Amino acid sequence: MRLALPAAALCLASAGPALALTLSSHDLTAGAPIAAAHIYPRCGGQNVSPELSWTGAPAGTRSFVLTMIDLDVKPALWSHWIVADLPPASTGLAAGAKALPAGAHAVASNFGEAAYDGPCPPAGSGVHRYELTIWAMPGASTAIAPDQNAAQLMARLKAAALARASLVGTVTAKP
Repeated sequence: MRLALPAAALCLASAGPALALTLSSHDLTAGAPIAAAHIYPRCGGQNVSPELSWTGAPAGTRSFVLTMIDLDVKPALWSHWIVADLPPASTGLAAGAKALPAGAHAVASNFGEAAYDGPCPPAGSGVHRYELTIWAMPGASTAIAPDQNAAQLMARLKAAALARASLVGTVTAKP
């Protein structure tokens, strides 16, 4: 019995803490201004989606959903990028991602396009926060209506997701 206890303790100690879902990017720094490369052309950018990577998917993750939401546009939230049904083995997207992993698909954002549409806050509206979020989902497929209201989409994903991780960048509107 004395040998069993230390062995069990060793197994528990080596298991370590559970990993949390994290989202990171070589192109974005949390809380910092978003580079012109990722800004919508009408606002002076090149509209290139940022490189993103994620780790620590919880057990039971069967797909991911990626969203990019303007948290400060009035009167409500505004979606800039929605990618659904990313496979559970996926760990990121390259900068300027045009091709998505098999099974994944872009959903029309509030811009009406099923593609990345970078930040472009309305003139004179101050600083806007753009939240990129990776959502670990329990189902292999997540039905999202094209051009769905961003607030309703986020509420629905929050209710269903196993975990989520976000990265927020900022853009200051032109005067």
